[in-house]
Amino acid sequence: MSGFIEGVARGQTVLFPDRLEDWIDEDHMVRVVDFFVEELNLAELGFVRALHSRTGRPGYHPAVLLKLFIYGYLNRIPSSRRLEREAGRNVELMWLTGRLVPDHKTIADFRRDNGPGIRRTCAQFVELCRRIGVLKGACVAIDGSKFRAVNARDRNFTKGKISSRIAHLEADVERYINEMVRVDRQEDSEVRAEKVAHLARRYGRFRQHIQYLKAMDRALADAQDGQISLTDPDARAMATSARNSGMVGYNVQTAVDAETHLIVAQDVTNQGHDRDLLVPMAGAAKEALHRDEIHVLADKGYFSGRQILTCHEAGITTTIPRPETSGNRIKGMYVKPDFAFEAEADIYRCPAGEALTYRYTTEEDGLELRRYWTGECGGCPMKARCTTGKERRITRWAHEHLIEAARARLISPSEPMTVRRSTVEHPFGTLKAWMGTTHFLTRRLRNVKTEIALNVLAYNIKRMVALIGIRGLMAAVKA
Repeated sequence: MSGFIEGVARGQTVLFPDRLEDWIDEDHMVRVVDFFVEELNLAELGFVRALHSRTGRPGYHPAVLLKLFIYGYLNRIPSSRRLEREAGRNVELMWLTGRLVPDHKTIADFRRDNGPGIRRTCAQFVELCRRIGVLKGACVAIDGSKFRAVNARDRNFTKGKISSRIAHLEADVERYINEMVRVDRQEDSEVRAEKVAHLARRYGRFRQHIQYLKAMDRALADAQDGQISLTDPDARAMATSARNSGMVGYNVQTAVDAETHLIVAQDVTNQGHDRDLLVPMAGAAKEALHRDEIHVLADKGYFSGRQILTCHEAGITTTIPRPETSGNRIKGMYVKPDFAFEAEADIYRCPAGEALTYRYTTEEDGLELRRYWTGECGGCPMKARCTTGKERRITRWAHEHLIEAARARLISPSEPMTVRRSTVEHPFGTLKAWMGTTHFLTRRLRNVKTEIALNVLAYNIKRMVALIGIRGLMAAVKA
């Protein structure tokens, strides 16, 4: 290999052996992990065995295993078995853990047993970002995304799925019966017995599977939400944006700071929609940022009058588009936004210029609703485009002004929905790219929450390094 750069001979001895410290630069990412974990009070955060026992065999310090996991998620190595291998061959991990090599069972048990402590560690890093002044949090974007669970679609059962599968299987059973009758009548005796026996075995397996599905259908009667998942009992079938598609997984929620794109709060739920999650996520973001007032951006999936009112009472301004629930616009007919409300006169002005006056107040589902209409609709030339009834009636919520203020913000030059999309959707893409096509590795909701917390912590660390650099982050941790 003469003429090329040559490496060190494998049998070469050195006078002064290398130190692990010499292999890690002063501004290496692994030093951030070490500094951050060393500054934590693991006992206060709720880590198991943070204090050693007086008797028995010594165990691994939680700080060692926490550093191992943070490093793993920073480098897309979430598997406990892969972390075990890396600890024995990776120089960075040797420096970080002091050349300790825990077995994969010990590593996996640490993640399973210390979920609350790991989630508090993630929140502690957000508090560090806020304390050093990087994270202001005046505006936060909230969104949810579906992540796959360790549960195949065929291992998830609902009433609709079971009835559809049974119908297909019964059609196949009938087809096999007809085929056996045809073979018995038409085939030669030499091959008839073999074919009939093969079809009979297939028929028996299909009948057995039908009985299994019927037993599963009876078990669904005891399921609270009408679903059963066999591999991960907490996972649920969820619809996705793609047509005629879905997955068995979890709904991951994040609140992302619009200025720094740091994830300030996260949660995981197995409910397939976002309608009831605005208050919990906005409240968690407000608490994490220690602000008296906060502005929250969300998509129309979070729209709920009660939730918007609760946020308003808590000092949270919400900008959420109202979903189009009526099909009149597609038909070329007028919809409620085409009627202008005049607050001083307490009337609605219709497209024809007529005033819809207040008539009475009612209550539906706990909401105070006011009714407006006019008696001039009968002779109106625009009635065909307005209503098919006797007159057009408008319903106004008692706190409709909150929704109207949000609508005014939506059309402002700041383009809040563009800000929301560019803020909160990018972290989801990053996390899914890190986690791979299988997404979650653990089962059960409590473990999945721990796994997403580790991913969020790794994302926030990398984001802070991009904002202030490794040296700046280490200086902040030391301070």
